[in-house]
Amino acid sequence: EEVNPGINEMEAMILECARLDREINYFVDVVQQVTAEVTTQQPEAMFSLSAKVKEQFTERITRLSDADLHNHQKVVAFKDSIKNSLNQANQESAENMEELDEDIAVTQSQVNFTCPLTQVDMVNPVKNKKCNHHYDEVAILGLIKTRHSQKKKCR
Repeated sequence: EEVNPGINEMEAMILECARLDREINYFVDVVQQVTAEVTTQQPEAMFSLSAKVKEQFTERITRLSDADLHNHQKVVAFKDSIKNSLNQANQESAENMEELDEDIAVTQSQVNFTCPLTQVDMVNPVKNKKCNHHYDEVAILGLIKTRHSQKKKCR
């Protein structure tokens, strides 16, 4: 399945957000854990708090795999959203094609090549600009000439 490059770019950004979110959560966990350990020790242990946090955080991050990021709730929600949008777009496209087919069928059934004036197949059909009816050119021009000649003339 061909995927839009923009969608790939957004997915990469969502994965990066998920990675940062995971790191922030791990950092908060490590800070809370190290702080809890240090509070039970002597006050001098506070001086090494920053170094301990960095050490444990780095150790924890190096054990991580980016493969599990695809299961992150934000990434899953993004993929579901894209899948739903594509399904909806495909469904709307199919519905539009059905409507188009109906329009074509109706249009084709409405075209009549019999002149309403002569009841004979039109040789050279012309369309009335006002009412959009179709007439054979010779028949309609003959009718117009006849009507003009029948008009009463003012004295």
